Amino acid sequence: MEIIQAPAGCFDLLHQKPFHSPSISIRNGISSLSLASIKTSPLSLNNSRKLLTASCSLLDDAVSGSAVQTFEVDPMLDIKKKAMVVSPGLKGTSIYLVGINSTMKTRLGNLLAEALRYYYFDSDNLVMEAAGGEAAVKQLLDMDKVGLRESETEVLRQLSSMGRLVVSAGDGAVQSSTNLSLLRHGISIWVDVPLDLVAKEIVEGGVRLFGSDISPTASHSEVLSQVAMLYKQMQEGYAIADVTISLQKVAGGLGYEDVESVSAEDMGMEVLSEIEKLIRVKKMMEDAARPF
Repeated sequence: MEIIQAPAGCFDLLHQKPFHSPSISIRNGISSLSLASIKTSPLSLNNSRKLLTASCSLLDDAVSGSAVQTFEVDPMLDIKKKAMVVSPGLKGTSIYLVGINSTMKTRLGNLLAEALRYYYFDSDNLVMEAAGGEAAVKQLLDMDKVGLRESETEVLRQLSSMGRLVVSAGDGAVQSSTNLSLLRHGISIWVDVPLDLVAKEIVEGGVRLFGSDISPTASHSEVLSQVAMLYKQMQEGYAIADVTISLQKVAGGLGYEDVESVSAEDMGMEVLSEIEKLIRVKKMMEDAARPF
């Protein structure tokens, strides 16, 4: 908590007004889906966000006649400042997060969308919505896997035609050359989370990996073994990403002994710093290509 000395009196809580979701329709052999029906915002999944919580309190008699204003600084403040630096060079380019799905990947996606004032979508959720729900997806995996993959491609094709998006891309995004080429419409980020942490979230949190038959009721060692097999299948596709952000490396760089101590804000700052480097390199290449 930061204490700021100020004249007596309080200021109103600040809010930011969310945008409306873009309206597009995804059609495939399974169903059709309007992205406008998904409740999302370029600021957050909530309809509003309090940036500051303020209160005023009188000091003790030793500092009679004065007051202090105490407020909790928005933990997103540094991220938003960094985003303001990066945004002009980004020019609305979309960001695609790849890697095994995890709580960190989801939180990071929402955080980046809020900081950059982008829209956030989870491609797996859109595919599931088009298919008719989780049960329908499981059925398609058994009976029409090709149709499900085509649906994944159609979702990515629609998303790649838009700008100002942060997309948490499912594993289907890295399983075909067509889908990988669609990711080239934006900047791809591999969110590399330790497999042990992914397995822990599945076992303890009941997290399910879209399109996989990994059961959260299995033992930790069994789940970890299955996650490792999935990772091995996808690793080559993940590695094609423009940038890799390793949770373990971020933890080491910050001096954390436990990777779970790393926050989404820590990861977000790392992502924005890497994007800033990409923009700088691109500008240098463009400048070098100009004739004298």
